[in-house]
Amino acid sequence: MLTPKKVKHRKWMKGRSRGKGTEARGTEVSFGAYGLKAEGNKWVTARQLEAGRRAIIRYLRKGGRMWIRVFPDKPVTKKGSEVPMGGGKGSVDHYAFPVKPGRMIFEVDGLKEDVAREALHKAAAKLPVKTRFVKR
Repeated sequence: MLTPKKVKHRKWMKGRSRGKGTEARGTEVSFGAYGLKAEGNKWVTARQLEAGRRAIIRYLRKGGRMWIRVFPDKPVTKKGSEVPMGGGKGSVDHYAFPVKPGRMIFEVDGLKEDVAREALHKAAAKLPVKTRFVKR
């Protein structure tokens, strides 16, 4: 799974997802011919990205390339079960990427449109955010 090799700060603050605003960067299909674009605000975890990647790879056996346009570098902490209140912040459990509307998540190339649409549709089922299939 995708995890950063080194981070400047081990634990981050949560931040606020106010439900407003769109992504400023990474909104166009840059590398491939087809892409999967986010249409909502959610934290996409490294596990979810890996599941989506595997779903696409099944279709890429027929040929083609894939790009993951996001990297989960936000540490998400969790305290152990049945731990009493207090005692500080929990340890890092997993990493996530906060997705905003308009962000390109996956891109594929070297496939026919119907095959690419099906591959990205399967990957979209693994993600917690609403997505849309886009062409270059």
